[in-house]
Amino acid sequence: MSLVEIDGSVLEGGGQILRTALALSAITGRPIRVFNIRARRSNPGLQQQHLTGVIAAARIANAQVTGAVKGSTELVFRPGRISCGEFRFDISTAGAVTLVIQTILPILVFAPCRSTVTITGGTDVPWSPPIDYVRFVMLPMLGLFGVKAEVRLVRRGHYPKGGGEVVLSVEPSKLRPVEVIEFGDLKEVRGISHAVRLPAHVAHRQANSAREALIKAGVKVPIDITVETYEQGKDPHIGPGSGIVLWAVSSRGLVKGGDALGERGKPAEVVGEEAARKLLDNLRSGMALDEHMGDMVIPYMALAGSGVVGVSRITLHTLTNIYIVERILGVKFEVSGREGEPGVIKVLGNASTS
Repeated sequence: MSLVEIDGSVLEGGGQILRTALALSAITGRPIRVFNIRARRSNPGLQQQHLTGVIAAARIANAQVTGAVKGSTELVFRPGRISCGEFRFDISTAGAVTLVIQTILPILVFAPCRSTVTITGGTDVPWSPPIDYVRFVMLPMLGLFGVKAEVRLVRRGHYPKGGGEVVLSVEPSKLRPVEVIEFGDLKEVRGISHAVRLPAHVAHRQANSAREALIKAGVKVPIDITVETYEQGKDPHIGPGSGIVLWAVSSRGLVKGGDALGERGKPAEVVGEEAARKLLDNLRSGMALDEHMGDMVIPYMALAGSGVVGVSRITLHTLTNIYIVERILGVKFEVSGREGEPGVIKVLGNASTS
């Protein structure tokens, strides 16, 4: 079978191109060559978290890989038969475990049996979805497509030390088409504000600030933000670190998120306000999915064969994922709306998975 050639510098030009390409290659059995990997980044090529994603996909898909070394800008991935069972992958840095999950989750949906995957690294780190977004927004929304998965958080890991651990469990399932354009009426807002190896008041201040910002903006539904802190001497984390994830639930059972991370010199109140602002921005459009889910669902929509979704904002990530999925699966998407604005995304025609 001839290689599908993927230029890693197109559009957004980041690691997402590689993650999506690996997953679809494993599912379809089509070998791929990805070149110019992360060409638009200041540190191009495979970094540790991307390399771990490659290794994880290769092990699960019994693939033959060339170019799987740190710093590599070209990779050839020849998948075999998808396996299942128990796996363990260690990023060895504060690289994002959630980005590894993005790579392997679609593959495991097509596995022949249940799988349990333990991943160590960063759970709440910059430039990636925090683990609570995956747990409380991404997985519930992918559940609409038939995905049966859950993530158990064992220990948080923050930049620069990492040390976090999560356990991903996936049941194989048949994907189904989804048609959701509007979010519906806001029913409640929930959240988790955490602080590890830091004073407990940091998490409380983040939560209080987020709650106040939501109320000030006119949110009148119940707001329930859990505060996660640890006693000194009983904190299992390497830390230090903090963050908050908020999610809004609609009358239709849809979920949107907003999040922010703490950092040195950034007041906890600013962290809470930032998460609230992101959530409010996503709610303002009235569309079904937030801007991050808008790009994450693209492979699942194509693999389900049809569907249409409304997204809060069409991003370059969304357009990039559409490009890669079209290139590998042969499916076509129709995008109504301009980049940076709300829009509707529709699958035209069935994907080819063999």
